[in-house]
Order: sequence, then structure tokens, then C-alpha cells
Amino acid sequence: MSEPFLLGVNYWPRRKAMYWWADFDRDEVEDEFDLIASLGMTVVRIFLLWDDWQPAPDSVSPDRLQDLGLVLDGAAERGLGLDVTFFTGHMSGPNWSPGWLLDPGASGHPSPLVRQVVSGATVVDSAYRNMFHDPDALAAERLLLETVVGEYHEHPAVWMWNLGNEPDLFAHPADAAAGRAWVREMTGLVKSKDPVHPVTTGLHTASLFAGNGLRVDHVFAESDVAVMHGYPMYVDWARDPLDPDFVPYLCALVTALTGKPCLAEEWGGCTSPDSARSEIWEWTAYGSPREQFMAGEEAFAEYVAAVLPRLIEVGSTGAIMWCFADYDPELWDRPPCDEGGAKHERHFGVVRPDGSLKPHAEVIRSFAETGPTVSSPTKTLTLDVTPDQDYLDPDGNARRFYRDW
Repeated sequence: MSEPFLLGVNYWPRRKAMYWWADFDRDEVEDEFDLIASLGMTVVRIFLLWDDWQPAPDSVSPDRLQDLGLVLDGAAERGLGLDVTFFTGHMSGPNWSPGWLLDPGASGHPSPLVRQVVSGATVVDSAYRNMFHDPDALAAERLLLETVVGEYHEHPAVWMWNLGNEPDLFAHPADAAAGRAWVREMTGLVKSKDPVHPVTTGLHTASLFAGNGLRVDHVFAESDVAVMHGYPMYVDWARDPLDPDFVPYLCALVTALTGKPCLAEEWGGCTSPDSARSEIWEWTAYGSPREQFMAGEEAFAEYVAAVLPRLIEVGSTGAIMWCFADYDPELWDRPPCDEGGAKHERHFGVVRPDGSLKPHAEVIRSFAETGPTVSSPTKTLTLDVTPDQDYLDPDGNARRFYRDW
């Protein structure tokens, strides 16, 4: 029997965003899980904001651990499985660092891609130590995995364990060998507590287009599930900001490099709140000029409807939208939604700030009702280079492969 093609959503509460765990409300989560389930989605990806989960490197917050149990219970009651993401880390523009990891005297950030650092819910002018190499950070990571996986590995709502959200945006390993060794160690630790549930790491296009120490062929050789995050609106060589072939191509490229089917773990787009038509926003984000395509809601619904069957064509195992909700205006003066930050992050949701459904929510519901299943790919990508050769010029090769695609 064919496996179901998974449909899901990345989740932060509409009224809380990244401030969820510090202001936890069980009823809020369960109400929003009801809506998610009503759309035919079966998977929810959640994020353990590192700063909230480990107030000190040698402890895990007992309150957060208890709250996670409530989230898992609520998911199980609704038939939802959770993709539980550790070491968050980078999220929606800023990097959210535990206070104990901060290193104000450091000469630079552990990733060249750091835009803003938030710690204790406050923007701070500080670098932090490298999570892939700092001994205290590594000990804290082991403790967090051992504690959470040890506590909940038998819970019926656990679907997958995830070692990070685009971790190269938080820190770079020294090299690809170091990145692979880190994934191997952390995956092995999870498996020692839970040999049943799969493990992944939430990589994005930089792991296909650049040398960031986290190659897809290395990372997914050491773990169970290959995933990819991508948005044509962020890539200048996509055919247009709503190019429906781009995300399926990313999954096909991951499969070609790894030999594994790929889950589209994060994809979607920001929609215009002020116009039925698509438009371009211009503002200063993190001190630099920014232009951002904002899709009209109906155009975005057409994009979602075009992408989903294309993912099945390339043998993808599922599609997890970014993200559940546009954020409540009360959050728009705080990172990441503030005027000088990633303010387009206000409007990536399946639901609007008032909780009403956007048109693409109905597209997802209708697609779920067809009972889609995972199929052998009917459209594949054949590479003319080995993975090692590909990573000598990953950006050039990715562009070239897409022109042929």
C-alpha cells in the first residue's frame, strides 16, 4: 500500500510567535491544532526555542518540558504528529541565543549570515559561541536531547526529531567533515534513546547552493529523512517569485545528491495584507535596504495548487507549509516583525492576523481530500557530476541543473 503524501504546517501561535514558550497557553494551542486538523493536515512542525528551553547549559526547563507534554497530548487527540525541532536557534530573521552562550568579547559571529541577535526576548549587541564546537554548547545540546527524547520517545504524537532549523544561519561548522561529525553524534544520541522515530536536520537552500559545512549528501547520510526548505521569491534565478517548479526542483536535486526521497519541510510565501494584487515592499531591514515580493492571496493560492502535484511527480514524501499564521498586530513592534527587521514575516500564514483562512488554506483542504500518496518519481534529475564535484561550484551547478530542468 502506498504511503500517504504528508501535508502539514510549521507552527508558532498567531498571538505569540517566538514568545510562545515563555507565555504558554494550552487552550490556544489546542484551538489552533483543531483548525490545522480541519484542513486535512496531519503533521505540525514545532520549535524548541533554545533560550527558553535551557536557561543554563546544565539544565533543561522543567516548565517547558511539562508544556511540551501538553502540546504532544493535544496533537495526539487530534491525530497530529509533531516534527520536534531542537536548538532553535535561527528563526525568521533573528538568531535567538541562550544568554549563557553569548560572548560579547568575540571578534565576530559564528555564522557570516547573522542579522540580529535576540536573547531573553531582547535585542542584544553581542556575538555568541559556536554551537558546533564550543564544549559548553555541545554538553548542553547532549543534555537537551537526552532529556526531551528520553521523556517523550514513547508518546504517540512524536513523528520525527529534528536537529535544527537552518542551523548554518546560526553557526557554521569549521568544515563539511565537522558538520557531518556533529550530525552523526547527535543523531546517534537520539537513536540511543529512541531507535524508532526518524531523525533529520532542517536544511535550506544554502546547503545546496553554498559551502556552509552542512552538505545535504553528508547530513542525510547520517540521518533518516532528507528535507529541504526553499522559496522562489528569495532566489534571483527562479523564473519568477511564484515559480511552481522551483520547490519540486529542490526536492529532486536533494534526491539526486542523496539517493533519498525528499520532504518539502518548509515552503510557502508572504502575502500582501493591503492589496488583492501582488506588490513589492521596500524598507530598511537590519540596517540595509530590502525589497520583498508580497503575493496577492489568490495568486498565492494558485501557486500552492500548482506546486503540490509537482511535488508528487518528483517523489517527494510531503509538504509542510511555512507557516500557520500571520502574526497578531500586537507583535509587530517586536522581533522578528518590527519595522526595522523582517516585517514581511508578519504575513506568511495559512490564516490571517484575525484568524480567518486565506484562499490557499482551502487549496490544501481540497488537495488533502483527494487522498494523495507518495509515488515513484515520474520526473527526475540526473546529475553529470559526483556530489564532491558538485560542491566545488554548488551555486553554478544548481543554476545549470535548473536550466536543464
